[in-house]
Amino acid sequence: MIHKIVKTQFVSRNCIVCGVESPLSLKTRFFELDNGCLVGVPSVQFGHQSFPGRIHGGVVAALIDETVGRAFWVEYPDVWAVTGELTTRYLKPVPLDKQIYIIGRITKNSSLMFTGEGKIILASDGTPLASGSAKYVKLPAEAIADENFLHSDWFADVRPAPEEIELPDGVFE
Repeated sequence: MIHKIVKTQFVSRNCIVCGVESPLSLKTRFFELDNGCLVGVPSVQFGHQSFPGRIHGGVVAALIDETVGRAFWVEYPDVWAVTGELTTRYLKPVPLDKQIYIIGRITKNSSLMFTGEGKIILASDGTPLASGSAKYVKLPAEAIADENFLHSDWFADVRPAPEEIELPDGVFE
């Protein structure tokens, strides 16, 4: 199913997942979709591998963690949080040489925390590769990062973005 991209989320300078200046970063782009989900599109490189041709399991977990945590910003863009718990299920090896998507959505929201789920799929045919769930503790931005972060290290992703993205039907069914 084709989904309209409603918004491109901010990125940072040095985050391992979204940092645009770090040579170690996955340089992941995050797109808010018309169905309320968030999709992450990483640029995986050779240095992110474990066994030959496979993305390291820790990198897979980091991608799910970041995407699910950011999914909360689809509805609440000014609320910050930190991971309290993350569970990752590895279904198939995640290939290093094929485009993947990470899809996240929020499943529960309370005054102090929120929970969500995420999936990594092959972009080409929607094959499920990994899934996960996570709980996040809401905190003010000042408790997570210093003032410099919000003013100089957190900014709009100005790279050209597609208008839409195709995902398989029933990703979360």
